[in-house]
Amino acid sequence: MRLDKYLKVSRIIKRRTVANDACDGAHVSVNGREAKASYQVKIGDEIEVAFGARTLKVRVTDISETVKKADAAAMYEVISQ
Repeated sequence: MRLDKYLKVSRIIKRRTVANDACDGAHVSVNGREAKASYQVKIGDEIEVAFGARTLKVRVTDISETVKKADAAAMYEVISQ
């Protein structure tokens, strides 16, 4: 699954266009490297998203094309906030 779609489906970022812009603006890194929106996410990847002064670091635990809002948090585990 593409990185921008994963960020949207897991609800780390609310909209796919915003996720795409964050990737293009170098606010998202995967496994310590800046990643483009087209990066293929795999289970075990560590994604770091910079929200202004706050940074969220998560580890991918599940990949699903569709998921309910209540189950979205189960797609990743938070490493640090």
